[in-house]
Amino acid sequence: MTESIKPWTIACVQMDVAFNQPDQNVRHIVAELERAASQSARLVIFPECAITGYSFQSRSEALAVATPLDSALIATIQAACKRLNVFALVGTAEREGSLLHNTAVLLGPGGLVDRYRKTHLPWMGLDRFSTASSEPFRVVNLDGLKLGILICYDGSFPETCRALTLLGADLVALPTNWPEGAIGVIRHLVAARALENHIFHAVCNRIGDEGGFHFLGRSRIAGPDGNWLAISEDDEPALLVATIDPAWSRDKHLVRVPGLHEISRLADRRPDLYAPLTEPGLLPAKPSGWVPPN
Repeated sequence: MTESIKPWTIACVQMDVAFNQPDQNVRHIVAELERAASQSARLVIFPECAITGYSFQSRSEALAVATPLDSALIATIQAACKRLNVFALVGTAEREGSLLHNTAVLLGPGGLVDRYRKTHLPWMGLDRFSTASSEPFRVVNLDGLKLGILICYDGSFPETCRALTLLGADLVALPTNWPEGAIGVIRHLVAARALENHIFHAVCNRIGDEGGFHFLGRSRIAGPDGNWLAISEDDEPALLVATIDPAWSRDKHLVRVPGLHEISRLADRRPDLYAPLTEPGLLPAKPSGWVPPN
């Protein structure tokens, strides 16, 4: 029997973030949730660190504003999700005791659904003081939509989207803070990750200036063929909305010419040849002078 999968309308909120002003940011997030819900969005994606800001200069500065998952700020967003019957993926600096995490919180009508902590940390902003997650990648089933979550720099490593694809993701969402210098990533990697894995890929970048960085916006949602379903080409506020059909991403057997040109993005893989990906002796050393985040 063919599985019946309902299409989903999703949205990316390209917004500026007030640094170190979580109350103001949460009010903005709730307002944008309402706007996205009015356009029938069921999953609304916000940028990396949309609650707190990102460009912290010290661990103590970040800890002072970082939000535990049981904070009133998170509860405010969750209440809006319940009222509007939507899911929200929102980035924040998360405090766990004395530890800091760069986290994307997934909230829904019933409360906290999941949280993802960033696994690949550049030497920049909050990530200089964060603890990198070592938790296995996982996929969340949202009423039939299978969602994988990454954050910013995670998306620059092809293994991350591939791992989530192998776990069954229909859609990989990437909240991000891409500044000047990342234009090549925006132009090329988003579509490539969607195409090579035959998945939907939604990337939500912020805009504005913070801590000496100018953030580029240019959020986008790609389909499994690598073409854009919704796109921003500037650094202005934007709400990107697209309807996605998980059935398209799940059919990895692509028939171009029956019996003459057929491929499978997963079945044609050769894992027996991929040992160098995890061979410790082949991993390059960190550059001289590099300082670990922890």
